[in-house]
Amino acid sequence: MNTDELVELAQQLRVDSVRAADAAGSGHPTSSMSAADLMAVLFAHHFRYDFDRPAHPGNDRFVLSKGHASPLLYAAYKAAGAIEDGELLTFRKLGSRLEGHPTPRRLPWVETATGSLGQGLPVGVGIALAGKRLDRNGYRVWVLCGDSELAEGSIWEAAEHAAYEHLDNLTAIVDVNRLGQRGPTRHGHDLDAYARRFQAFGWHTIEVDGHDVDAVDRAYGEALSTTGQPTVILARTLKGKGVSSAQDREGLHGKPLKDADEAIAELGGLRDLRVHVHEPTATRMLHAVRAGHLELPRWEKGTPEKGVATRDAYGQALTALGTGRGDIVALDGEVGDSTRAELFAKEHPDRYFECYIAEQQMVAAAVGLASRGWVPYAATFAAFLTRAYDFVRMASVSGAGINLVGSHAGVAIGQDGPSQMGLEDLAMMRAVHGSTVLYPCDANQTAQLVAAMAGCEGIRYLRTSRGASEVIYGPDEEFPIGGSKVLRSSPHDRLTLVAAGVTVAEALAAADALDRDGIQARVIDLYSVKPVDRRTLRRAAEDTGCLVTVEDHHEEGGLGDAVLDAFLDGRPVPRLVRLAVRTMPGSAAADQQLHAAGIDAESIAAAGKLLVEEAVVR
Repeated sequence: MNTDELVELAQQLRVDSVRAADAAGSGHPTSSMSAADLMAVLFAHHFRYDFDRPAHPGNDRFVLSKGHASPLLYAAYKAAGAIEDGELLTFRKLGSRLEGHPTPRRLPWVETATGSLGQGLPVGVGIALAGKRLDRNGYRVWVLCGDSELAEGSIWEAAEHAAYEHLDNLTAIVDVNRLGQRGPTRHGHDLDAYARRFQAFGWHTIEVDGHDVDAVDRAYGEALSTTGQPTVILARTLKGKGVSSAQDREGLHGKPLKDADEAIAELGGLRDLRVHVHEPTATRMLHAVRAGHLELPRWEKGTPEKGVATRDAYGQALTALGTGRGDIVALDGEVGDSTRAELFAKEHPDRYFECYIAEQQMVAAAVGLASRGWVPYAATFAAFLTRAYDFVRMASVSGAGINLVGSHAGVAIGQDGPSQMGLEDLAMMRAVHGSTVLYPCDANQTAQLVAAMAGCEGIRYLRTSRGASEVIYGPDEEFPIGGSKVLRSSPHDRLTLVAAGVTVAEALAAADALDRDGIQARVIDLYSVKPVDRRTLRRAAEDTGCLVTVEDHHEEGGLGDAVLDAFLDGRPVPRLVRLAVRTMPGSAAADQQLHAAGIDAESIAAAGKLLVEEAVVR
């Protein structure tokens, strides 16, 4: 397209953005109008994509980080022939693919869900990492950001990581339109302020008039020719560009224009221009998954004498899984010597990504890698995953398949104290839509679950422990997700102890103590916290009438609540006592921590005995 045609295309994108928001009665047309020239030039001259083959390995990848500007994206899809005008006008309506913020669940051309600002660039970094280090197919990653979201710390985690990895296949385009939701942004139209920040992180920066299509075209060309650095194009634009009643005016964010017909007339009226998006270059197919016999590590029951930490089993199992499957990748937040991800790094350095202390970027990179067909395992301390929870939530919105591993969970970590103790993680991960939450108690169980996670969908979370634990299962034992293990049972059970992870051994010891007092207790290892084994729990409730749940986690949202979920369909709720961490712990040895929290064998036995005695009285 020549200059005049690019200008006309940009005007069409503005008109269609106005029309879509007007038809919906909601949306963000002014945020779309500011970036119309940027999008027009990108699609017409530089973006390489086959809309009929969104999985084409050579396709460039586009991420709309400012997801509220979805009318612009959908208008561009229409111009490219991917959708028709009738569908454009279904924007934000029930059943429409064109949601208020785009998601890959609905549209095959969307790489990741956005709308929680500050996430598009970090995920784009993950996609660029896949392209640079793994796929090596020559595709580029383009991320359109808003200036408001540059206040998010996650943007700067992404900026530093992209420069560190020399991601010259990544271009960030910042729509610097000066206005945020409630008024001016921090730096307004000061492009130099943004440039200094990106330059400090090692980016190549280009400042441009975002409404000069020829200047934008040259900027994209410069980005394509830059080597060794990611590029950011800082484009000065005007929100609501082209409509006098809206241009550069406050108070119009997230609102359709009051008189759409008048605005469309001022923009030059309706157009039906089509843009020919360049075809991707021919390239090799994506990685193939090696299908062979998986040799997981094995431990014999009762050995070694001091036990095996489940975090150690995670590292060994993940390494073995990486040997058996070429699509497994590992990420870690600079704690690989603790999470044991370093074992994978030593065996498969080409598929290991050190994300340093940047948990948001770590999870975002996992999402980006997953979007390119890789199967990521991302690990850090369970406590620190809370910092990335919004990224986990948005990964679920995307339908991303990622594996998260939280080590050093609970008070059982001992002397490090409460800042290092993951005591909220089970609740946090159980609340994620479609998630799987696993909490193994021994090495063989851990290894089996690590392998099983690779075949699951959605967000998968594995909780591992710092200290060594006895190997109580044989190496050939199976642990289906959604299941549990009944470790001790008899027809005379008067009580059921439900535990997971570090509390399984405590529950078994408590059952021995109760037996000496003439009370037989069933013990269930509820390693699958979500989905929970309703059938086994209901059978236990019917047989024994009394349940004690015990967890190294806060009372809210953890194992106890998972057990209660098994009885929320009108079935009788058994007599239930929930043992959990209810006080703020300090520093102490692991056994002292468990006792102080009231979740050790002695506490479990006392609670169980009291519950049975009360049941007899009643």
